[in-house]
Amino acid sequence: MRSAVLEHVPFPAYALLDSGNAEKLEDFGGVVLRRPDPQALWTPRLAPAEWARADLSFVRESDRGGRWEARRDADPRARGAQPAWELAFDACRFVVRPTPFKHVGLFPEQAANWRLLVEVRTSFATERPRMLDLFGYTGAASVVAAKAGYEVTHVDASKTSLAWARENAAASGLAADAVRWVLDDALAYARREVRRGRPYHVLLLDPPHFGRGPQGETWRFEQGIAPLVDAARQLVAERALVVLSTYAIGTSPLALENLVASLGPGAVEAGELALPEQGPGGRRLPAGFCARWSRGIGR
Repeated sequence: MRSAVLEHVPFPAYALLDSGNAEKLEDFGGVVLRRPDPQALWTPRLAPAEWARADLSFVRESDRGGRWEARRDADPRARGAQPAWELAFDACRFVVRPTPFKHVGLFPEQAANWRLLVEVRTSFATERPRMLDLFGYTGAASVVAAKAGYEVTHVDASKTSLAWARENAAASGLAADAVRWVLDDALAYARREVRRGRPYHVLLLDPPHFGRGPQGETWRFEQGIAPLVDAARQLVAERALVVLSTYAIGTSPLALENLVASLGPGAVEAGELALPEQGPGGRRLPAGFCARWSRGIGR
């Protein structure tokens, strides 16, 4: 087992144009965004005039959030009180919607894991592999998996995120019942699935550092992650893949590697997710940690 930077996959509708001075400049489907990123500690490669051409720039107002400002002649999709537009990934379409928390509903670094789902789809010796997406957020992974032929259960504690995920599914041409949408606390749901004896071929775990469930349950990564991985251990099918990813958490790829190794004998890889920057130099922007465990799927 060796920690490394995990390979990013081609994502034609997205590009990291530049980064530095604790910011990043990104192209989401032709709309250029400028927003904070504390990992970008270096000096930007592009001139300030290039950064000034961003269609939308995030202005922080407090440690709780901020607002987006559109350039006077910004792309029409970036204008208005609540701008939103669609971005394509293979046969999927995702709604990009800038929020007051600097996020846009999509994490492009996760494309490596989306592609992995498609690649291993035929490795499980069943017509419709079962996938459980915990902390599923706006559903990009769930939509990719459903389009690839998985039977998907998507769990999130936020009604807003679930509504957004349904919107992404509809934009991608999926039927309303193509994914099982569940509003619940991720750990509580996983434990119920253990009691039901319901195995899964793929489990995606993408927990935040802190969160609350729909009934006021409190999630803290340091206290909850070991019980969650233990539940995952009891849910994996004979042939299985588990992906654990995190962002803005004070741990390391080695810690995640040790966590997923507790799932049992299998192949383990761990490292950083990173976004390659356009232009010379091959600089990559750190975008979180990820560990993958697999058994019986020939990876």
